[in-house]
Amino acid sequence: MASNVHTVPSPNGWLNKLNGQVVGPTYSLKERAVAEGRRLAIDNRAEHTVHNEDGSIAYKNSYGNDPSNIRG
Repeated sequence: MASNVHTVPSPNGWLNKLNGQVVGPTYSLKERAVAEGRRLAIDNRAEHTVHNEDGSIAYKNSYGNDPSNIRG
């Protein structure tokens, strides 16, 4: 199963979810949560999805399991 890390807003700040499960603390700053989410994604060779405050997707990065036959 491919791993996914999501950095998402919560009522108390920002948190990271790995495959739907909250991992780590809640961060008051989005930048710190994103940095930790990126580290989790790299360690798990996962896709990292960063959300905006309204829950929409801001951007995604992939840190593993990318097919080598895709151009670009």
